[in-house]
Formats: sequence, structure tokens, C-alpha cells
Amino acid sequence: MKPLSHFRGVVLRDHPAGRQRAPAASAPAARVRVGREVAGRGGKAVSVIRGLALGPQELEQLAARLKKLCGAGGAVKSGIIEIQGDHRDRLVSELCKLGFEARRAGG
Repeated sequence: MKPLSHFRGVVLRDHPAGRQRAPAASAPAARVRVGREVAGRGGKAVSVIRGLALGPQELEQLAARLKKLCGAGGAVKSGIIEIQGDHRDRLVSELCKLGFEARRAGG
């Protein structure tokens, strides 16, 4: 019989060789959230898109497309797309057309 390992008084046992652990549930697809922020912008509303699992270049291209759609300026900051103005509904519908699971965040 194998020796048992101890950790602060708790006996730790290895799983039997014939029995395997259940596979870990795969992480659900990252949800894209489209919200509105005002804080730190002098009272001006900004639509914020979070949760996009894209590289920096793809993020820039998507931001350019969304800015043209809304007719507004914006920026990409640390993986988050900011579009000037409150365009949440328009952005959610466009992101859904592009195949993202986008939802409106906030009230």
C-alpha cells in the first residue's frame, strides 16, 4: 500500500488508477458586454465594449468599423473599445450580426 500524504492533519489520497477525474467543464464562451460609462469624462456618455477575445489589430479594425457605423469617435484602451456617445443598441445588434454573443449591460 502507498504511503499517505498529510497536509495539516488532512489525509490526501491519490485517485485509484482505474478511476479518472471527471473532465472539467469547458469555460463558457466569453460574453461581450456593451455598457455606458460617464465617470471621469465630464458628464459625457461613452459606450464601452468589454469581453472581446481579439488581438490588438483585430480590435482596432472592429473599433474602426463600429465608429463608422455610429458616426462617432472612439478609442481602444487596454482591450476595451470606447465609442463616444450612447450607441448601445446599435452596437449590440451589429456585434450579434458579426457572430459575437453581445448583451447590453447596465440599465
